[in-house]
Amino acid sequence: GVWRGSLSPKPSASSDGAEKEPVLRVTVGSRSEQQALAERVVADMMANDRFSSWLGIRPMDIAPNTATTRMTVRAEMVNGFGVAHGGIVYSLADSALAFASNTHGRVTVSVDNGVTYPAAVHVGDEITAVAEMESSTNRLAFFRVSVTNQKGEVVAGFRGTVYKTEKTHDAAK
Repeated sequence: GVWRGSLSPKPSASSDGAEKEPVLRVTVGSRSEQQALAERVVADMMANDRFSSWLGIRPMDIAPNTATTRMTVRAEMVNGFGVAHGGIVYSLADSALAFASNTHGRVTVSVDNGVTYPAAVHVGDEITAVAEMESSTNRLAFFRVSVTNQKGEVVAGFRGTVYKTEKTHDAAK
């Protein structure tokens, strides 16, 4: 991960006991600035995301490169087998991915996603998706999203790849 501590250097001793020059590791913006940016971007995204709103998706916890979303499964979300349609669970995971991958202020778009469903989801279940970045390059980022129910049981595993565009979110300007 990226170090986000203080920029105050601490001299270290070399093998002969003499102090060495401190090494500084610098990140862009302070931790609080990065957090504020993440929150602004997601709030702006959610304000314009009619689909997530219609599903009842609620952002619960937002931080740089991570997002937690939650929703309650309603009766109209079940398929012919009486369980939640896979697209409902997928959509929750996809929204968590979108929020997490855009927290840095640069617009990202999904280019490849996949999901597995190890357990059924039922009407009344409260499902939570936690998206976390696994790795990133200049143009792509790779995320893992775990979806659990109110009992903590994993009901879906989701992997997503996003493309980082050159566009900046309005909330980041």
